[in-house]
Amino acid sequence: MNRDQRIPWHKLLGQALADALIGLPYQVSTEEELALRSQRLDVLIIEQGQSPQATSRPADDCPDGLEDLTKHNLLSFKAADEPFSAWFAEELLSHSVTYRKVASLRALRKRQSGKDQPLEEPKEAYRLLPAEDFRCYAIATRFPRQLVKQLRSGSCQKTEKAGIYHLRFGTRDMRLVVINQLEPHPRNAPWGLFATDEAQWRAAFASYRSHSDIGIHLHNLIGYFRLGEGYMAYTQEDMHRDAREWLKGALSELDPEEVLQCYAPEDRLKGLDAEEVLNRYDPEERLKGLDSATIEAWLAKQRRDH
Repeated sequence: MNRDQRIPWHKLLGQALADALIGLPYQVSTEEELALRSQRLDVLIIEQGQSPQATSRPADDCPDGLEDLTKHNLLSFKAADEPFSAWFAEELLSHSVTYRKVASLRALRKRQSGKDQPLEEPKEAYRLLPAEDFRCYAIATRFPRQLVKQLRSGSCQKTEKAGIYHLRFGTRDMRLVVINQLEPHPRNAPWGLFATDEAQWRAAFASYRSHSDIGIHLHNLIGYFRLGEGYMAYTQEDMHRDAREWLKGALSELDPEEVLQCYAPEDRLKGLDAEEVLNRYDPEERLKGLDSATIEAWLAKQRRDH
């Protein structure tokens, strides 16, 4: 097994894109399971509802090709010198059909019960989510010349952005991203980390700017895989430590009452001494909620004990 085969390219690209999209309403997962018999999609980007932590970021801050993401974005990635062939294009479109069914069933189950349920193919017909909510991306390091030769003339069209193409494969459209042809701009550093041209990926490595701890860890992993162990100074343990420190800082900025509302009363009292808690209340407050019979029984016991 050669060095490239040992590198977890799909997970690394997923981390790069997760970091690049921090602050936008999207979730990134890798090697998404699409069937009971293992069929894994390289990278999946799904639109999420706007979260309180989301920040407003301009579209031109996203890596080229991702500035107009739709609700469900399926990516097939061919790393290093592996060409993106017709077979891989067919595989990607096959995954998109399967995934559209899965996503539609998930949405149906959630509408029916209000929460996610185990997926089973229903006997009755069900409505698929709109086709325009799904987009396929072919991510290649080099331009797939052999694939384009097999297609009808005009099936692969350049766009205004270098390295981004509209690709018509059969009856379906997909977006082709050719990493080695992209503009050498900091916004494209998440792509450039996976370039085969050494000067290009070194420039991307130098210009990469993380948006989270995920990005910091990714940057170090890429340095480790590309440049050797000496570049892995920031370990996963360091990342977890910094994440804990960040969490402490984030919690300190929240209203304590809002934080406590997230916990059940019994959880809020864990670790507290009962006497210490009771001493915070005057006698009248302590007696609230107790009926007279309980109070009298307690007083009688106290008199007997003394």
